[in-house]
Amino acid sequence: MSVLTWLRTRDADLSALRRAARAAIVMPALFALGDKVIGNPTIATFASFGALSGLLFVDFSGAMAQRLAAQAGLVAAGAALVCVGTLASQKAWLAVVATLVVGFLVLFAGVVSSVLASASTALLVAFVLPVTLPAPVSQLPDRLAGWLLAGACTVLAVGVLWPAPRREPLRLATAQACALLARRLRAEVDCVRGGFGPVGAAEYKALADEARAAVARLRTSFFGAPYRPTGLSTSARTLVRLVDQIVWLDAILERMPLEQEPGPTDAVVCDVKIAAAVLLEHGADTLESVADDAGRLESDLRRLEEARKAMEAAVTGDLPLHRPRRRPAAGDDTPGAPDASSGDGGDDTPDAMAGILGSLEPSFRAQEMSFAISAMATNIGLTVAARRRSWWDHVIGRQPAGVSSPLASAQERAGAHVEPHSVWLHNSVRGAIALALAVLLAESTGVQHSFWVVLGTLAVLRSNALSTGQNALRGLLGTGIGFIIGGGIVYAVGTHTTALWVLLPFAVAFAGLAPAAFSFAAGQAGFTTVLLILYNIIEPEGWRIGLVRVEDVAIGCAVSLVAGALFWPRGAGPALSQALADAFADGARYLRGAIEYGVARCDASLPSPARPEDERRRAAAASRRLDDAFRGFLAERGTKHIPLADVTTLVTGVAALRLTADAIQDLWARETVLSDEDRTAARGEILWAGTLLVDWYEATARALAGSGAVPERIAHSAESDRRLLDAVRRDLTSDDGRGTSTAVKMIWTFDHIDAARRLQAALLRPARAAAGLHRTRRTLRPRTRPEPA
Repeated sequence: MSVLTWLRTRDADLSALRRAARAAIVMPALFALGDKVIGNPTIATFASFGALSGLLFVDFSGAMAQRLAAQAGLVAAGAALVCVGTLASQKAWLAVVATLVVGFLVLFAGVVSSVLASASTALLVAFVLPVTLPAPVSQLPDRLAGWLLAGACTVLAVGVLWPAPRREPLRLATAQACALLARRLRAEVDCVRGGFGPVGAAEYKALADEARAAVARLRTSFFGAPYRPTGLSTSARTLVRLVDQIVWLDAILERMPLEQEPGPTDAVVCDVKIAAAVLLEHGADTLESVADDAGRLESDLRRLEEARKAMEAAVTGDLPLHRPRRRPAAGDDTPGAPDASSGDGGDDTPDAMAGILGSLEPSFRAQEMSFAISAMATNIGLTVAARRRSWWDHVIGRQPAGVSSPLASAQERAGAHVEPHSVWLHNSVRGAIALALAVLLAESTGVQHSFWVVLGTLAVLRSNALSTGQNALRGLLGTGIGFIIGGGIVYAVGTHTTALWVLLPFAVAFAGLAPAAFSFAAGQAGFTTVLLILYNIIEPEGWRIGLVRVEDVAIGCAVSLVAGALFWPRGAGPALSQALADAFADGARYLRGAIEYGVARCDASLPSPARPEDERRRAAAASRRLDDAFRGFLAERGTKHIPLADVTTLVTGVAALRLTADAIQDLWARETVLSDEDRTAARGEILWAGTLLVDWYEATARALAGSGAVPERIAHSAESDRRLLDAVRRDLTSDDGRGTSTAVKMIWTFDHIDAARRLQAALLRPARAAAGLHRTRRTLRPRTRPEPA
């Protein structure tokens, strides 16, 4: 029990132990079947490595049916790669070219799905093994037989031998975060209605802290995986959208005005919050239980929409912009006549303007919050509907309404990374070239076991030249230790292969468990020991085979170092800065497009505007590239050039900017043209404020890319507030002096822009730190205290 307790500290869910135990049973059994029963070394070799790659190098998650389907797909894809590798092994130049092409396709395909990404090593082994062991085409049936035999056994082992429990940490963490945010929202309404007494305030603070911690755990679960935890399945694609929305909702609730003077619209604002909390609670329950609750979610969505419309109507009726105006007749120059262009007749004092805008603050936050929760509920409904489809709908690819096909999604994801700054593209090109160089070097030097040269290259290749060097040293150290241990075993056993057969399962188990329980070097030592035992069973050569293994891995490590230095010399920090620059630039353009779309919707004199779909797609693609760059930054060993908290702030800022544009677009999608009156002034003020903000974000993006400096943040301007209210008075006021729904939405659009402006305060220092790093391209030690803003 003490051993298991210690192991759980390093292998929490015992997944490494489970994989090692399966491999220790299946791999020796298949090797014995091929070598002793069938008597075919080719079948024995391919069955052994097929079992290792299918049980040690990959561990699919999800429901058992999904895991078995993924495992079967891996076997089929591996069989195809065995055929390609065998055919390409006929000529040295063909083997090099094929390795370059196949290596790139396998590595780049991981961007489409985390399932493909996690299986990339196993798929590459299926190709590298046959391409580095030249053989006539007549041996292809034996190779396929060994691989398919191993594949059938691995599928059976995954389903029968110590089956893993269903692992869906992202779904459960998402459901928990939604439930706690709903409780926080209900508590906020109770506190507002109860006047924020001491007990209520304390309870609300405790719930807010609990919800904040749940959101933090969700972020950790999401970014803790080496790959973006999504696949081509519809439920996986819709579930992953919720993460950014939940983080944004948490930020909205943090900004909501709580302790404020009672207002006439408090009741309708609270109604919206209650309807949103009910929707979020039901969504959390639905996501956790995967129950078919589409009808309840739809009715909750309708109630929230009705509450939001009632709030808009109440806010519109309670917004006194100025006294009823009289349009002067033609030629009327009577002194004192109100001028439609002057805004005369209203109180223009700063306190009055602040009061008008402040009265809309609670309703704006409620509108912003309700949009976020509506979008979340829609994605929850799609996730559950996709998971509950019949097996026939899965087979024919029938999607829930509103969801694109897997093929379209794959094209969109792959297209997002066909871009010069994509980290995933860099890694794919670099990995493919390194593997091709390893094959070329192995073929030209005539090493005895070229397969291990290429596998050594694959094992130690990491995100940059520095960490590649570190893993190369660890790999050589582990190989040397394995040579000493394995050589000692072989020397002690001599030609008694029976003892080697007895030791083989234990060596396989240690090789599978060591990387998680101990270190990368320990894993290399374990694999070296397995290799020595295997080759000495097939053809006893004693400890000398260990020297060959050390030589082969050393060549592979050297290839990795060269490829890392040539194709990734800067590391993950500058790459992250470039990805942030692209994401902020594309997010700013999308925000500009959403603002222009919104203000054009309310003016009949303008042509009907088109939604900024191209800008939205580019912003989403840049966010995906940023996601991969951030994961590379987290996985990189060594000193971080930028504090992790600062990087997280910038990544969150990108998501907030994009979702703000979504909210503005949604706000105006339901607007209808009320009249043909000229609204140029109101449109101009909104566009001016939006342009000023977008320019700041674009300048910040250029600074992150290494050009210029991050500008000072834009301060709040009372003069801008006054001009906006004057413009709304002139353009968007009804004849009785009250505001119109269009006027309210104009002010809410201005509030969205102001929310993005306030975001600058949190982004300024981290952006300057990242820009300085990218500009100087030098290693910075972590600071003990933050720089002044």
